[in-house]
Formats: sequence, C-alpha cells, structure tokens
Amino acid sequence: MKKVYICAPLSGDVQDNLEKAKRYSEYALRCGAAPVTPHFYALCLDDSIPEEREMGMAAGLSLLWFCDEVWMFGDQTTDGMRAEIKLAHNLNIKVRIIKEHEIKKVIGDVSA
Repeated sequence: MKKVYICAPLSGDVQDNLEKAKRYSEYALRCGAAPVTPHFYALCLDDSIPEEREMGMAAGLSLLWFCDEVWMFGDQTTDGMRAEIKLAHNLNIKVRIIKEHEIKKVIGDVSA
C-alpha cells in the first residue's frame, strides 16, 4: 500500500482543520493509500504553544521520509506546509495537489 503524507493547513481554526484532516485521511484510505496525517498530533499537543508546535512539526517531518508521495490539500499554503513541500522536493518525493472536486467524487460532500 502506498504511504501518502497529508499536507494541509492546521494552524488558525485547529478544530475545523482537524475535521478536514480526518476527511483527507478518509479520502486517501478510500483511494487505496495509507495516510500519514501529522495533524493528529494536535490532539495531544497545543499548536498555539510554539514549543509544542515545533515538536509536532518535527515528528511529522520525520515521518515524511518514509512516504511515497505528499498529497497537498486546502485553499492556502501555510508556513508548515511550505516546510513539508520543501523537504519532499529535497527528497525527490512527488507532491500531488488534491482538489475538492476529487475528494467529493470519492467520499461525497461534507454536508452529505
């Protein structure tokens, strides 16, 4: 099974972004991939505390090395996402941009 790193916003509205990360993970699973979703560290770390955010980012980036691809989601690119994409490029890991209409085809609409 292909391992895909879920690259999407977390900071800002953390609760909403965690819900989106769950959806992106479901999308990856239904596409036959194993998602690596570092967003879930926010369930035990506080993203608003710089030291804890750094700990979560470091843990996530350490897992990116083992992934076959990075799947990028969302309408914006955050600083954290830029760091993930930069590392992926340095490691020659393919970065794929996933659009909302692709997600809807596989798992339906959020309101569904």
